[in-house]
Amino acid sequence: MSEIKACLFDLDGVLVDTARYHFIAWRELAEQLGFVFTEQDNERLKGVSRAASLDILLEIGGLTLDEAEKARLAEQKNNRYVQYISKMDSSEILPGALEFLQECRAAGIKTALGSASKNAATILSNTGLTPYFDAIIDGTHTSAAKPDPEVFLLGAQAVGVAPAHCVVFEDAEAGVEAATRAGMRSVGIGSPETLGAANQVVPSLAQVSVAGLREAFAAV
Repeated sequence: MSEIKACLFDLDGVLVDTARYHFIAWRELAEQLGFVFTEQDNERLKGVSRAASLDILLEIGGLTLDEAEKARLAEQKNNRYVQYISKMDSSEILPGALEFLQECRAAGIKTALGSASKNAATILSNTGLTPYFDAIIDGTHTSAAKPDPEVFLLGAQAVGVAPAHCVVFEDAEAGVEAATRAGMRSVGIGSPETLGAANQVVPSLAQVSVAGLREAFAAV
C-alpha cells in the first residue's frame, strides 16, 4: 500500500461545471463555420487542449484551414468562453467538491489542480476555490496535453509528493490515461463505460471521502 499524501484534480467536470460553456462556445463556432457540432461530438474534446480541440472540430466539419486562421478561431472561441465563465460563482461548484477539498485540507493531504485550461485561475477565483489548493498547474504551465502525464507530474513535484502517493480525480479518458502514465492512482468522475481504466469510478465527488479513499486504495 502507498499512503495517500496528495490529491490532484482536473477542473472541468470534476470541480466545476464549465464543460457546458466550452460546448456552447464550440457549438457557436461550428455554426459560424456552417456545420453542426453535437454534445456527442463534444465528448471527444474532454481533457484535450484548445488547439487539439479545434483540430477535432474542423475534422468533424470537414474543413482544412491554415495555422493563422486556426489561431484566430481558437482565440475567438476562447473569448466567448471567457465571457461565460466571467459570470460564474460558487453556485457552479459541483456536488461534494468543496466538502472533499476541505476534508483533504483537514487530513493534511496536499491538493493540486492539474488542468489543460488556460483560464483555470479565473474559474477558481470566481468560484472561491483558490484557497483550497497548494499548487495550480494549468495550460499556462504545460507544453504537452493529456494523455501526456506532464501536468500531473508537475503537480506532484509542486506539492513535494512522489507519484506513487498521489490520487488523480478525472472525468476524461485522456486524463485517466495521463494519471496511469504518471504512475498515479485514479478516480474517474462520471461513467464506468467511458472511465473503466480508472482504479475507481464514482458519479461525483459527493461519493468520495478521505476514509473511503484510503480503504479503497489500501491494497492498490
